[in-house]
Amino acid sequence: MEAFDAIYARACERHGGADLLSSLMPTVRSQRALAATHNHRWLAEMTRCTFQAGFVWRVINRKWDDFEDVFFGFPPEKILMLSPEQIDRIAQNPRIVRNRQKVLCVQHNAQYICDVAKEHGSFGKWVSRWPEDDLIGLFRHMKQYGSRLGGMTGQRVLRNMGKDTFVVTGDVVRCLRRAGLEITDNPTSQRDLKRIQATFNQWHEASGLPYSHISRICACSVD
Repeated sequence: MEAFDAIYARACERHGGADLLSSLMPTVRSQRALAATHNHRWLAEMTRCTFQAGFVWRVINRKWDDFEDVFFGFPPEKILMLSPEQIDRIAQNPRIVRNRQKVLCVQHNAQYICDVAKEHGSFGKWVSRWPEDDLIGLFRHMKQYGSRLGGMTGQRVLRNMGKDTFVVTGDVVRCLRRAGLEITDNPTSQRDLKRIQATFNQWHEASGLPYSHISRICACSVD
């Protein structure tokens, strides 16, 4: 298995040195900051990422203020009170991307957040306490109980909200395979994900870097 130092050196070479590479690293928020993040912000980010999946991201970003307005700031409890008729009107609103199935998943994810918050105090508190050495368990939970939060979508939600997490992008997979990890080109099985988690655990312990930085460095190390 290739050492992480070699991957880091290759990423530095490709991106103009350590300082420039460092500027590309995602923000990792503290456990306290994550725990203090209100439920409506988690639902907003879930919505943004689910609508971006399979679509042009810049279109969603350009319309985002309208999304915020149409969904009145994404309070989960209020979203749950929407009637089928109100859902239909939102799904037909030209101010957002008109995709009824994705609008429905907003309500599903509002229920998911409320269920978690009822047991753990808030969705942010629950995420903040989840150990980074079992991120694939968190991914699995979001896929199982959320709506359209499997694959990279759920991982992107966590990364964007500041949770210290790797994201299994194509570039990260290529880096891992180049390093000698025996996983498929599309590692979605628990077997492959466990191998990826174990590798990141080893590299985190050896380097002292956050998981999200290791992940980005991996992506930056490949052509």
